[in-house]
Amino acid sequence: MASNTPAPEAPFDAFGGGAGPAAPDTEWNPTEGSLRAENRSGGRHRVVKQRSNFARSSTVLGVGVIAAVGAGGLATAQEKPPVAISLPDLPDMPDLGLPDAHDLPGVGALLPEENHETVAEGRANPNPLTVATYATDDERATKAERAEPVADVQAGAGDAGEALRARILQQAEQQQASADAADKAAAEKAAAEKAAAEAAAKADAAEKAAAEAKAKAAAEAKAKAEAEAKAEAAAEAERLAKLAASYSMPLSSYSLSATYMQSGSMWSSGYHTGLDFAAPTGTPLKAVHGATVKSAGWSGSYGYRIVLELSDGTEVWYCHLSSMTVSAGQTVGTGETIGRVGATGNVTGAHLHLEVHTAGGDGIDPAQWLRSKGLSL
Repeated sequence: MASNTPAPEAPFDAFGGGAGPAAPDTEWNPTEGSLRAENRSGGRHRVVKQRSNFARSSTVLGVGVIAAVGAGGLATAQEKPPVAISLPDLPDMPDLGLPDAHDLPGVGALLPEENHETVAEGRANPNPLTVATYATDDERATKAERAEPVADVQAGAGDAGEALRARILQQAEQQQASADAADKAAAEKAAAEKAAAEAAAKADAAEKAAAEAKAKAAAEAKAKAEAEAKAEAAAEAERLAKLAASYSMPLSSYSLSATYMQSGSMWSSGYHTGLDFAAPTGTPLKAVHGATVKSAGWSGSYGYRIVLELSDGTEVWYCHLSSMTVSAGQTVGTGETIGRVGATGNVTGAHLHLEVHTAGGDGIDPAQWLRSKGLSL
């Protein structure tokens, strides 16, 4: 059967100044009976926490690390937030005779207070973790100042939490603002599209109304123009009817053989200067309107000619007559016989050559002039 005796260990010196307490020569294996005996003898006893060599070494190692950081890397450590170092307690390992870290000079003050009163049976250590922190030289002036790094760590953690919470809230607010802005932009776009559609509908309605009004105005203007034209035509017809009652065609039966300004070599001027009414010789000729006989006699190529002068100065010439029944200075009325058709002068057959001259002496178209007086050819 293997022995349960632990191997001997070298003396432990925490700071290199001498050997520590030696390990016990005999082993102690507590049993359920021995523990009950202890409890019965004194009731609840103060049991010193058993610390393992690993735990004490870890604590001393942590203190050494703190010293190294304070001596060589203080500037770097001060730039960073304090860090808590947690080491597990191993109460189930045998005590190697090392001193408690709280009893070490200059070390116990850096460690939190522990409850050395524990229940021996069925109770766990209320402080399962040993926390070691570091501080700068200036911060170790007082116990409160030495405890500040832990508070700084807690405060830093709180500040980090608050910063994270603020950042989350800020992101949420930004997302909500973006969503609100998107909703607002969509609403504005919809309102603009609706307004544009309404404006387009109004413009179409206005354009349609304007087109209808324009068409109506055009129709009214056309109807008015037609009515005016009709009225003017009626007035003109009435006027011409009145004129026709006071004007007469120069002869009752005829056929037009030559028109005004018709060209030809038979005329000395190269064109015809009057209107020819072909009729048998001796056909009676009538005065077209009441007038005064300005002249009546022979006129060369015109043969026998009668000139009637109207009240407005217009002259009507009757040429190539075979006979005349009026004389110069005589007044005649409309439709009165003044002579007869003949073939005297420069002619090729019997006909009436009729010319009309204005008061200024210019020749005009006899057919147009007769129509202006309400006569039909």
